[in-house]
Amino acid sequence: MQNLILASSSPRRKELLENLRLTFTISSSEVDESFDPTLSPEDVVMDLAERKAQVIFKENPEAFVIGSDTIVVAEGQVLGKPTDDADATGMLKMLSGKKHEVYTGVSILSPNGTARFFERTEVWFWELTDEEINFYVQSGEPLDKAGGYGIQQLGSMLVKKINGDYFAVMGLPVARTYRELKRLGYQLS
Repeated sequence: MQNLILASSSPRRKELLENLRLTFTISSSEVDESFDPTLSPEDVVMDLAERKAQVIFKENPEAFVIGSDTIVVAEGQVLGKPTDDADATGMLKMLSGKKHEVYTGVSILSPNGTARFFERTEVWFWELTDEEINFYVQSGEPLDKAGGYGIQQLGSMLVKKINGDYFAVMGLPVARTYRELKRLGYQLS
């Protein structure tokens, strides 16, 4: 039987992979998430995804290991997870009424080879009032999410429209991940 491991503790990535009805385990890897600021956003997310997958693959070389990372880019600035409520508020004010990009990188390591790819999705926010931002920040939802918001829960009230892969904004481009696993020989039963 093939072993599939998600190298992430993200509940959203877990939920998305469960949607494919695959049997997998979770093994979160603690890696240094600093990056070279001269890299393109797509290189940043693919590099971070690969770092996460590599840690777990070294311990499980017989497994198919999925690493993933997501960043938000607004006004040429990379926005990771906010450090506190004030940081989340600042991020949301920056995104208010504007378009930004969400990049999600995926690295799949397996005994049969590797797959590295990213998805870029454009997201437009409504113009947000201070009251809306404060309400959202006080919910606690922004603190563990790149760019200070999650599209799938309460944060859905912030989003005016998207162009691209909704699931990539959540943290894992499901359809592409499925196809790459299949290409690498994972038995999708």
